[in-house]
Amino acid sequence: MSEEKKRHEWILEGIDCANCANKIENGVSKIAGVTNSNANYMTKTLSFDVDKQKEKNMLPIIKLKINKLEPDVTLLSKSDKLPIGKNGLPTAENKETSQLEEPHHPHEHSHVESNVKKTISRLVISLVLLLVANFVPMNELLSLGLFVVAYLVAGYDVVWRAIKNMFNGQLFDENFLMTIATISAFYIQEYPEAVAVMLFYQVGEIFQGVAVNRSRRSIADLMDIRPDYANLKLADGNTKSVAPDTIRVGDTIVIRPGEKVPLDGKIITGTTSMDTSALTGESVPRSVAVKDSVLSGFINKNGLIEVEVEKLFSESTVTKILDLVENASSRKAPTENFITKFARYYTPAVVIMALILAIIPPLVFPGATFNEWIYRASIFLVISCPCALVVSIPVGFFGGIGSASQKGILVKGSNFLEGLNDIKYVIMDKTGTLTKGKFEITDIQPENGWNKHQLLELAAYAETHSSHPIAESIKEKYEEKIDENRITEYNDISGHGIQVKVDGKEVLAGNAKLMQEFNISFRESKEIGTIIYLAVAKKYAGHILIADAIKEDAAAGIALMKEKGVEHVIMLTGDSKAVGEAVAKKLGIDEFYSELLPQDKVEKMEEIMARKGPKEKVAFVGDGINDTPVLARSDIGIAMGGLGSDAAIEAADIVIMDDKPSKIGTVMQVAKDTRIIVWQNIVLALAVKGFFLILGAFGFATMWEAVFADVGVTVIAILNAMRVLKK
Repeated sequence: MSEEKKRHEWILEGIDCANCANKIENGVSKIAGVTNSNANYMTKTLSFDVDKQKEKNMLPIIKLKINKLEPDVTLLSKSDKLPIGKNGLPTAENKETSQLEEPHHPHEHSHVESNVKKTISRLVISLVLLLVANFVPMNELLSLGLFVVAYLVAGYDVVWRAIKNMFNGQLFDENFLMTIATISAFYIQEYPEAVAVMLFYQVGEIFQGVAVNRSRRSIADLMDIRPDYANLKLADGNTKSVAPDTIRVGDTIVIRPGEKVPLDGKIITGTTSMDTSALTGESVPRSVAVKDSVLSGFINKNGLIEVEVEKLFSESTVTKILDLVENASSRKAPTENFITKFARYYTPAVVIMALILAIIPPLVFPGATFNEWIYRASIFLVISCPCALVVSIPVGFFGGIGSASQKGILVKGSNFLEGLNDIKYVIMDKTGTLTKGKFEITDIQPENGWNKHQLLELAAYAETHSSHPIAESIKEKYEEKIDENRITEYNDISGHGIQVKVDGKEVLAGNAKLMQEFNISFRESKEIGTIIYLAVAKKYAGHILIADAIKEDAAAGIALMKEKGVEHVIMLTGDSKAVGEAVAKKLGIDEFYSELLPQDKVEKMEEIMARKGPKEKVAFVGDGINDTPVLARSDIGIAMGGLGSDAAIEAADIVIMDDKPSKIGTVMQVAKDTRIIVWQNIVLALAVKGFFLILGAFGFATMWEAVFADVGVTVIAILNAMRVLKK
């Protein structure tokens, strides 16, 4: 019997490269008893599972392993934002004062800027020493001393990390490669170039760090929906500004114009319009009034409202969404996994080639010198760093997930984002997905002198005492207050309809059987839906059509999916064949299956899954509440209208936060844009590195070009990856 696992999430404060994150992930995963190790460079987090019974013994081992692999990384507890102690648990002392700010708080910005300023100061000093040593006349020994000092001022941290990593068995990282390459340049007496290359490398690292931090902030800004405070209404009627996580269910909060809604709840006083764009991507404000629900992350546009809190902050919509987006990168796409494995073998292979390049040619080719080939080998070492690949790929997927979030679509992992490119079959539930899942009056056809308003009024009075969904839809459409004094008799005829007297006149409202029962001459409608026939004083007055209305953008959404590469759109419904056929025909759906029970939908899913090709994927689109088994069985489960729905967020791989089928085509386009950008970066990095490796091997490239092939390409790839946010 397997032991129960506990999930841990730590912040890797100070992680400065994707290769370092991969080293930590691989190192932790090799510890016995640890499973699902994942280090996320973009969010600077490490997550892993450990056996609950062995937790106390395991956590110190994990902490020690990380410290050994990356001594400069500080471990913090994600839940408490406190330093991890020797026992692998967050330290309790100074809890109030050591609380860290959120990852995107200006405090961190100033910390990063401070480090950048210190590094720039060092590089300026190093540059001055380099110029003095190179251009001011002095004896050779003093000149060499200045070159060494300039080199250490510029790159002492790189050299020190390389030495520590060597003792920890971590040879093939960028610190080791740069150290060996530049020391080799010193060995062959290319002193100015050794210092200049270290300077250039450090400048490139600054640009790379700034680019990555900018990309993190860009995505963070898209999801900057976390509220800072809540206005708690006190017993004396006054309000007090408090932290949202201190609010309890049942408390009343006041939300003023321009403020974010801090917690999910129901309006008890006031009316206003809400900007829901941060959650749904919709630019049109939503009007809300008393009894309407509002979700955390909405922004109050104009009115003052009071809201009764229905969920704790930890369970609120905004918290769930932020957690989902932040953790999405933990589910890596196949492309990411491939590049990580590729880099693991690529770097040692290039190092071995560099070693061969330094030793073999001078022994084989007449006139070849060791100094010349050591220089070429050094260029090989500089170029071999896989940063451009290892950094830009996750940045691309992270940007794609952020772009989807901006449009009101939650993608739970980069594997699902990449999988959208291979969807050929889309299976859609009808009710609540293609239709609104709510009975609405879609047509009113009065006859014999009656008008539409009069017919609707008669129907509303006839259905006054009924709580059936159809009756509710009629009363909702009528909108006016019903005066029950006008009703004198009321008779519910089971299976037929209602017989009632309104203003002393007999009104019949029901199906065709009711009309036939009372020998009313009427014109039977062939429209799809529920037909309410009405007669007044034994004379036919017309009919009202009630149906589950099709969503406004359903047809456009299906057309967009087909445009993006979907070959088969299939609808499953529990409704009758006539209803299913009418909806399928209207929307341009390829196949439909009607009169299905929930278990029948799973069987149909299995049949369709058996049809697909080996590289094709099947997506199921449902409401996320009644369709959990089918969502789970599909390659990619998409929940429609999942905003605020716990079941939808749990069951689906992708959540469309508003109620629009067209968003499926939108997220497919985001997936295509992301894939194009990711492969652009892969081709760019490999092409540039390959080109300069060949130039270096034949003696046509210097270390300057080599550093550009490493750091310069990385910066270009990161900036290219962020383009997906602008699309």
